[in-house]
Amino acid sequence: MSGRAIGIILVVSLLILGQPCQASAARPADDANEDCTLQVYLPREVTVKENCLWLGQVSIIRGSGNFVAQASQIPLGRISVPGQEVVIDRPMVLSRLACNGIPSSKVTLSGAEKVKVKQQQQTIKGGDFVKRASSFIKDNPLAASICQLEPLSMLQDFVVPEPCRDVELRPRLAQTSAANQAKVQIAILQDGRQIGVREVTFRLKYNCRTAVALVDIPSGTVITSENVRIENTISSQPELTDWKPPYGLIAKRQLPANTVLAPNMVGTANRPVVVERNRSVIIRLEKPGLVVTAVGRTLEDGRAGEQIKVRNVDSQRIILARVNEDGTVEPVL
Repeated sequence: MSGRAIGIILVVSLLILGQPCQASAARPADDANEDCTLQVYLPREVTVKENCLWLGQVSIIRGSGNFVAQASQIPLGRISVPGQEVVIDRPMVLSRLACNGIPSSKVTLSGAEKVKVKQQQQTIKGGDFVKRASSFIKDNPLAASICQLEPLSMLQDFVVPEPCRDVELRPRLAQTSAANQAKVQIAILQDGRQIGVREVTFRLKYNCRTAVALVDIPSGTVITSENVRIENTISSQPELTDWKPPYGLIAKRQLPANTVLAPNMVGTANRPVVVERNRSVIIRLEKPGLVVTAVGRTLEDGRAGEQIKVRNVDSQRIILARVNEDGTVEPVL
């Protein structure tokens, strides 16, 4: 073999054998280890925007650039419903890394044992629905005497599926069979599309007046401002439209002091009988410039203002007559 051929072979050999040595000498030992290991730090809690989860979202990963990029894209599942909390532990992280070609021997874990992952979301509190319904009734009063609204139950919170979009609460009055209740239905709209509904039911309280006995009132006593006072109170039932102080009515039974007068405790006074049955009366008809009288016999008892049957003694005809306070009767024409 010629000297020129041998020289060529030596040069090629040196180039081939020397290449690894040159690369090894140019890279520090720490950089070589960094290529082969991955440091993953797990925080206790993480809030994400998307519902699909990757390792890079829920942890802090350090190592070589390519190694970190590969690990960061490893999927860890998804949040399936709004408000759901996902827990990711260390064994799960190691398992997912191993499934993607990164063995646990090349991974160093630090931080928490488990990561709680929640999706960033907008939550409408149950109390916000109650406030909105209450404001709606106050702006659109069912009755002027309503003074209190008492919610009958607590409402659940509502999680908005897409928190970045505009949300509107639109209330309306709903039907209810209870006289002292009001129901408000609140539609939850997002960009004009209904995404949910909540119903708020209130027990209504009313401003009312009531009569209270000032002193002991014996049965049969006339109710006056001297033995009864009128108080303002709050009631679960609205005040009767024709309510008025019970002055002039008669106590049907003994009413102790401080008794709140109910309708069944008082009644109208019994007017005295002015004419009795089978008695002679004067039938009197009076017109401008004319007065006609006759004798009659009553066929029934009569009080002032009542209409009774009277027989005309002369003609024997039975007529209907109104009883006057002076004991005479006047034909009803």
